[in-house]
Amino acid sequence: MEKYQFKPKSRLREFIGEKFIALNALAALIGILLIFTFIFKEAVPIFTDREVQEEASLSKMLYKQVYYEGREPKWSWQPNSTVPKYSLLPLFLGTIKAAIVAMLFAVPLAVGAAIYTSEFASRRMRELIKPVIELLAGLPSVVLGFFALVILATALQKTFGFTYRLNAINAGVALGIAVIPIIFTVAEDAMNAVPKSLRDAAIALGANPWQVSFTMVLPAALPGIAAGVVLGFGRAIGETMIVLMASGNAAIISAGFTESVRTFSATIAAELAEVVFGSPHYNVLFFIGTLLFIFTFVINLGGDFILSRLKEKLQGRS
Repeated sequence: MEKYQFKPKSRLREFIGEKFIALNALAALIGILLIFTFIFKEAVPIFTDREVQEEASLSKMLYKQVYYEGREPKWSWQPNSTVPKYSLLPLFLGTIKAAIVAMLFAVPLAVGAAIYTSEFASRRMRELIKPVIELLAGLPSVVLGFFALVILATALQKTFGFTYRLNAINAGVALGIAVIPIIFTVAEDAMNAVPKSLRDAAIALGANPWQVSFTMVLPAALPGIAAGVVLGFGRAIGETMIVLMASGNAAIISAGFTESVRTFSATIAAELAEVVFGSPHYNVLFFIGTLLFIFTFVINLGGDFILSRLKEKLQGRS
């Protein structure tokens, strides 16, 4: 085998470039660890400080509480009332409802677009559709939130007759627009990674393009598509500005999707700037941030794991 001889100057540049990239990666890792350490440190008094626990203990956040004599216990989020209430269930339900609507809206559109561009679109059409969808990822979330607040909410209310203009469906549709590029990109890459020889073999056996796409390519790329959906779900759970502007921010417990909701991320964004530093309310907001960080981290880790397993499978390494 022929050995390449590099000039001393090229080796020096390669060495500097390699170390520069490694330092950037290390700095990013340290930054994430410091952020998590800071958030967790501010949430620790929930578990250790008795004064904080008298107002906002873990049991008060997870179970029904009796706040007034003679009234039934209930879950409620009212941290600024005479008797502060810190139940997390209304916020959890709001977060899940907005994320579910986002997935129901985004997954069919994103996967459908991925199937079309990967299997049926001409080269010119593919070069047009793919950048346009991926450009959606560059839209600031505040722009999508403003669109949902001013235009989408009115359109949905006039069309479906919703009682509340800002609700889980409005926030979920706007979130869906934000997560479409993530699901589309990962799903399309997974379909393109399916070897062409498999398509040729299916066509040689008499299958038409639709049969090849839905009975061979789609099942083979399913782990990658699932990874895209998982990553999109993680983005929908952690998104802040869109739900803050489009959900109505009412922390209520209901099974319906046409009522206003309040999410974990929107609660932190709306209340952290006005809370008293070091108060139980302040510690509870950081506890919510810790939950959100762990939840999205686990979801993204699961998506990356599924994607790496798909690559190993398609490359014949597992």
